[in-house]
Amino acid sequence: MNRLPAILITRFLATAVLMTAMVSGAYAQQGYENLPNPVRTENPDKVEVLEFFWYGCPHCFQFEPHIKTWLETKPDNVEFKSVAAPLNPAWKVHSQAFYAAEILGVLDTFHEPMFNAIHRDKKSMRKPKDIAKLADSLGIDGDKFEKTMKSFAVDAKIRQSMQKAREVGISAVPTVVINGKYRTSGSVAGSYPNLINVLNQLIAQESAG
Repeated sequence: MNRLPAILITRFLATAVLMTAMVSGAYAQQGYENLPNPVRTENPDKVEVLEFFWYGCPHCFQFEPHIKTWLETKPDNVEFKSVAAPLNPAWKVHSQAFYAAEILGVLDTFHEPMFNAIHRDKKSMRKPKDIAKLADSLGIDGDKFEKTMKSFAVDAKIRQSMQKAREVGISAVPTVVINGKYRTSGSVAGSYPNLINVLNQLIAQESAG
């Protein structure tokens, strides 16, 4: 069997490392990645923006004020959706909480307090009963909330969220996907303020297209 000389193998590996670094540098420079396989969005008449997050993620908590401020002035042709895909099985109870709040129509009331309970008040919020107590404190029926967390409807939404995460190649949060074509994050964009800048640039590009 013919074998490559060691020096050629070394050169090949060095070239591969250099190419990887160049690609990573290009991504960092433009602030986003092109999805290798673009996916169909739900509404072709809108520019879709998906934010993948987890309530227990400190980086998601840090990003929340930025996305909240952006939502106040987002263009009318943009359809924004948060996606609570449990990339780790331990995240599932928080995903159940998010989708229960969404189904019950109380997400605006529940979302920020849930983040604050975990990161500001240092509560794990990993038990459905603890999450139900939080809901009660916000004027939401805690028993109904807990039952909804365990419902088939919530389970279906979680399955859909995981399918979407697989389609767009999500491996960490927070990650933002724009119009099924582009993917960015704080690390790729360099900072959360720049992530918002990149987001606005891509929205303008997609709107013009």
